[in-house]
Amino acid sequence: MASITLQQIVKHYGDQPVLHGIDLAIRDGEFVALVGPSGCGKSTLLRAIAGLEPISGGEIRLGTRVLNDVAPRERNLAMVFQNYALYPHMTVAQNLGFSLKLQGVDKAQIARRVQEVAQVLGLAPLLGRHPRQLSGGQRQRVAMGRAIVRRPEAFLFDEPLSNLDAKLRVQMRTEIKALHQRLGTTTVYVTHDQVEAMTMADRIVVLKDGRVEQIGAPLELYDRPRNAFVAGFIGSPAMNFLAGRLALDGPPRVRTDDGLSLPLAGIPTAPGAVHGQRVLYGTRPEHWRIDGTQGSLPAEVIVVEPTGAETQVALRVGGQDVLAAFRERVGLASGDRLGLWPDAAQAHLFDAASGARLN
Repeated sequence: MASITLQQIVKHYGDQPVLHGIDLAIRDGEFVALVGPSGCGKSTLLRAIAGLEPISGGEIRLGTRVLNDVAPRERNLAMVFQNYALYPHMTVAQNLGFSLKLQGVDKAQIARRVQEVAQVLGLAPLLGRHPRQLSGGQRQRVAMGRAIVRRPEAFLFDEPLSNLDAKLRVQMRTEIKALHQRLGTTTVYVTHDQVEAMTMADRIVVLKDGRVEQIGAPLELYDRPRNAFVAGFIGSPAMNFLAGRLALDGPPRVRTDDGLSLPLAGIPTAPGAVHGQRVLYGTRPEHWRIDGTQGSLPAEVIVVEPTGAETQVALRVGGQDVLAAFRERVGLASGDRLGLWPDAAQAHLFDAASGARLN
């Protein structure tokens, strides 16, 4: 096991910059998820760590060892891809032990290590089968086992669950997290699914256009997003944003363009937070409540989506759309009108132009 340190990593494809001076320190034994929309550079960064993409500038270290000029096979890193890439003519046991065979490990030791990994991943009854005889989840376990059997210093996962159905992805998330807790191996995990990142990672790195937007623990990013992009990307359902102007000529609030008044808890203290400034008022769906008292926000129900554990309701507040999530069963239907009120203590405030957090 070892730490991974990235210093000012730059990557160009011709004249097109893809990664813009990324700095990241991953601690020994830490599980770090790289997330962001398609094209943000997360897979490119992972492949750079693996040595599959040459970098245009910067330094990559595994522990104290600089990897810039080290060949991929000599980096002692194991990568699990989105596609399982199993050898179809080999059994599970042969697939698991193939990398050790290439390294010249003797047959007895290969058999012993394959058996150990098979026990850990629940593959022992499947060792004699071929990939075509396995389910998607079982194939993914074999791909993971092939990485584990090498005993690398770090694991690199590139969207390994994308090809699985929703139920199996939830199961495999749990298995990967439990496996990390058991092995304690440094892990870098790329995903576009922020729910995967939230549930599995010790820390999350949010990328946009080849730049790091924020690094932090899952709940830190959820509760204190640095900017509107992170706020909108982390959380499912996504955060609501209501456009308006900051009003500081009385109790702090946001006045929307259609005349509604949204409450704020405390005066924004960020530099540049001034009266009349164009802002985005952010609220998580679970931070709305139905309120029939005078002064609440008039809202019209557009769509009601019961999910079982909660009810998600799409509403129009003034001229803007919001999504509210209620834990209780609410008897609402399309076209209903009601009063709505946000939790001011949970409100997020962002500059409309830059997206920077103001509170």
